[in-house]
Amino acid sequence: MSAATTRSRTPDRLCAEAVDLARAAAEEAAAPGVVGEHIGTVAEGDRVVTHFFACKEFGYRGWRWAVTVTRASRAKIVTLDEVVLLPGPDALLAPEWVPWSERLRPGDLGPGDLLPTQAEDLRLEPGYTGEDEPPPNAVVSREMTELAEAEDAEVTPGAPATLPALPARGSIASVAEELGMRRARVLSRYGLRIAADRWEDAFGPTTPMAQAAPAPCVSCAFLVPLGGSIGQAFGICANEFSPADGRVVSLAYGCGAHSEAAVMPKPPQPPAPVIDETRLDPFPLRPSQDSGSVPTTSDDDTAELGHA
Repeated sequence: MSAATTRSRTPDRLCAEAVDLARAAAEEAAAPGVVGEHIGTVAEGDRVVTHFFACKEFGYRGWRWAVTVTRASRAKIVTLDEVVLLPGPDALLAPEWVPWSERLRPGDLGPGDLLPTQAEDLRLEPGYTGEDEPPPNAVVSREMTELAEAEDAEVTPGAPATLPALPARGSIASVAEELGMRRARVLSRYGLRIAADRWEDAFGPTTPMAQAAPAPCVSCAFLVPLGGSIGQAFGICANEFSPADGRVVSLAYGCGAHSEAAVMPKPPQPPAPVIDETRLDPFPLRPSQDSGSVPTTSDDDTAELGHA
């Protein structure tokens, strides 16, 4: 018995007996042959009863056709209220909807896709807005103006301040433009830290590759250094044979493709010849009579050896 049939309210007798009326309404709303057996009733209120029928529709396991009937006070005729398909306690349901911002995973973005960032994204913070510009009558402002005018006379025919796309030369905005800080938003400390954590998880000192490496990346010639504070801990690998080629790696990371991991062996040198075949060595054919003397060879022996 379902939890809905355990209510303490007693169903109205005439509404509870209107099973045929409820089945006919369910079969009219559903496809032919998908309305199953009657599985219970629930009292929704005074003279309001809902009849449940099993659903045989493929893909709707555990769902029920719910037909609500009612009658007016002191009336004997039961009328139809509504017909709807509802999930039962054991119904097969779709997973709970999750916002796209929580479903998105690295690598999901494809060509043509747009990924908006929220205005309050903790990874970002406002860039240079010009609010810290010195007032017009400040000494720093006058010095910058004079410097800009001097540079304009030598480089450009007109004042750069009149160009809408570029900041005034010599101003703080122009310095921010050169440093890459004149953007609407830049990385916050939090955004930089979670990026560093992510890079260390992929190419950091605790990875199996780094544990087996002969030396860290900080001493590798293939490491391309990064500017700014992030360069104190990370660089870019430029070794095509490394698994981290083109990736941001920790300076404590390492792999077997380290530039100083091994020295190429020198080509082997052939050993010195055991027998020198460039000259003739005389050998005695008969031992000398005097065992204490050094063996010598006669001219005939030498000739015979040469003929041999």
